[in-house]
Amino acid sequence: MPFRETAKFYLMLGYELIREALLELDRRFSLNDGIFYLTPEELPRLLNGDRFDEVLAARRWRRDQLLEIEVPDVLFSDDLEAIGRPPDIEDRDQLHGLGVSTGVATGRAVVMTEPTAVSDLEPGYVLVCPSTDPGWTPLFLNAAALVMERGGMLSHGAVVAREYGLPAVVNIPHAVQRIRNGQMMRVDGFRGTVALVEGSDDPS
Repeated sequence: MPFRETAKFYLMLGYELIREALLELDRRFSLNDGIFYLTPEELPRLLNGDRFDEVLAARRWRRDQLLEIEVPDVLFSDDLEAIGRPPDIEDRDQLHGLGVSTGVATGRAVVMTEPTAVSDLEPGYVLVCPSTDPGWTPLFLNAAALVMERGGMLSHGAVVAREYGLPAVVNIPHAVQRIRNGQMMRVDGFRGTVALVEGSDDPS
């Protein structure tokens, strides 16, 4: 195990160097993270002065469209039509999942699928999202609780929630579709439940 992790460590150092070079190119050419939408074959053309504005816009749009497609948690080869099939979502006032950070908190839901889709948020909200990575961490600062569609005790969201002392419940299927933005929620990290206190949407 130590040898395996050491090998992975040095391998990732190489990828880190590649990423830093790409980020520098992105900065120099003002691509706004567009560098990650280009192929290796297109990078020399970028350095030679070619413009990729239309290409980047089309690829960003294509990615957004693909992310809208429903994909089941488990996909079977004899039911590929499940890709894109609307999920069967129960309308219940209480959702059950896995409590990964103890405590109880109440607040209005802020439903997000990307950490960049954030504006000025009032402190004390309940962050509802599919899952998290380090890019979501700033949103934990003013949150009262966390609800995720996927994750376990050692997932990023669970670990950060415990560090910040936020009640957190994960494994709530289709949480971002079941819960409406602005809905008042009560998150119980002890029992692993999310109670929908009221059904009103955020007036804003």
